[in-house]
Amino acid sequence: MPSPFEPVTVQPWDVYNQSLVANVHPPDWINPKPAPRYNLVVLGAGTAGLITAAGAAGLGAKVALVEKPLLGGDCLNVGCVPSKALIRAARAYADVRDAAEFGVKAPPGSGVDFPAVMERMRRLRAQISPNDSARRYQGLGVDVFLGQGRFTGRRAIEVAGATLHFSKAVIATGGRAAAPPLPGLSEIHYLTNENIFSLTELPKRLGVIGAGPIGCELAQAFARFGAEVFLVEAEHGILPREDRDAAGIVDQSLRRDGVQLLCCGKDLKLGNAGDRDRMTVDSHGKDYDLMVDQLLVSVGRTPNVEGLGLEAAGVQFDKKGVKVNDLLQTTHPRIYAAGDICSTYQFTHAADAMARIAIQLSAAIGMFL
Repeated sequence: MPSPFEPVTVQPWDVYNQSLVANVHPPDWINPKPAPRYNLVVLGAGTAGLITAAGAAGLGAKVALVEKPLLGGDCLNVGCVPSKALIRAARAYADVRDAAEFGVKAPPGSGVDFPAVMERMRRLRAQISPNDSARRYQGLGVDVFLGQGRFTGRRAIEVAGATLHFSKAVIATGGRAAAPPLPGLSEIHYLTNENIFSLTELPKRLGVIGAGPIGCELAQAFARFGAEVFLVEAEHGILPREDRDAAGIVDQSLRRDGVQLLCCGKDLKLGNAGDRDRMTVDSHGKDYDLMVDQLLVSVGRTPNVEGLGLEAAGVQFDKKGVKVNDLLQTTHPRIYAAGDICSTYQFTHAADAMARIAIQLSAAIGMFL
């Protein structure tokens, strides 16, 4: 029986990314025959979805887990795991670079092998991926369905031609990198957290738009690797949502590593200049006209609400995501939401906590009914 979904590849298509995909979106996967009714159907297999599915199955519920791209969500594939692998490598080089301050003599000519750094990241990600794999969750008693899931009624979800009937459901489809309405952005190929980890060559000059957590951590890492980095932020200072004293410490660290901060950025315009990208911006009254080899856009997140059939289920949502009450219930009392799809705190640990709440509340209110 052929697979009912399109195969997935992750670039570069080397042995490590092939191993990753074999775990979190197996090309030979055959969706199971649906049960007559599920106690719980979980839509989305990122942090919130995986924890919800495993926890509910551990309580004895009959659970289905639906995922379109890759199990593991952002955290495993394009978030925590790859970014922290790069940050650790960058810190290792910074320690070598600054060793003389501690009376340690580093070998002359030490540098960064960027392709090796990225290969290490892919190897570590592949090694971790069995924890989020389709077969692991199958072994936990969860029916794993690969494909686009959408509600077709108040108690039914369709995926890859099959209909899953449920007593309760949890929406955990997360979010994706936002594309801001910047002049010229649509004319260029730009990076987000979803494709920057596919790089195999270090850009000599990197532009970063947005000085939130993602922008700051990757700007510093790439600067330590040897790129000339320009970090643009529309507001005054970096990490605008964080404590000002803490942000100040990060600011000093970025500047020490050579990141050029262009805060209070106004009139930002982008364009294509042959094989490079052009950024023009006003920062503190000074005009900058910069050519960069790659451009990273990290200005926030957009919830994944499209194509879910939320209207058919009676679930209200807007551009900020699915609406929930204090019990994480949507406007359909038997459908909950957890993680980035409904939270202003878009972090893995927050999704973890919300998933645990959703399990406890749905079980307490009668998961098996």
